[in-house]
Amino acid sequence: MTSLPRDWIGGPTLTGDRVVLTPVTPADAEALAATIDDPAAFAWTPVPIGVEATRQFINLALDTPNRLAFTVTDRRSDAIVGTTSYYEISPTYRSLAIGFTWYTSSAQGAGVNPDAKYLLLRHAFETLGAVRVVWHTDERNAQSRAAILKLGTTFEGLLRKHRPAVDGGWRTTAQYSMVDDEWPDCRDRLRARITP
Repeated sequence: MTSLPRDWIGGPTLTGDRVVLTPVTPADAEALAATIDDPAAFAWTPVPIGVEATRQFINLALDTPNRLAFTVTDRRSDAIVGTTSYYEISPTYRSLAIGFTWYTSSAQGAGVNPDAKYLLLRHAFETLGAVRVVWHTDERNAQSRAAILKLGTTFEGLLRKHRPAVDGGWRTTAQYSMVDDEWPDCRDRLRARITP
């Protein structure tokens, strides 16, 4: 019998050099809402604005069986600086996606994202035995696309009319992946970015 997505993933707390990833709870709404300090920076990303919208974001994540959302806490300040998720979790195919990620402006470019992605990827490949991890982003989001490629992923193509876009139309999604055979090299490069 195949396990359910949440049975396979569990609810781990992942601790790295710079960040701690903790499964999100409704009590995190106020702190997580405060991380959206520059809404204009998220032109291509559907982020919640305000505490009530963030509560809805959290509740939707908790109610989605094939998703596990985390808060990202900076260990230097002990403050929540953003969020990220596993989603499209498939124990049958031993695959998952990483996304629904955003960080407050002070955490961007500060080593937070490489450490968070390292923890998620290490857990996926080394603990869960995943064979494939996927990323999706709006094709117009140059910053996100560059950050995903910097992880060592492979661009797989464009998915036309893949999801509703934040501007009200339909978004073309750029899809990237990493497979288990690539993880050792990518792991070493990520560690080099995290270690001063």
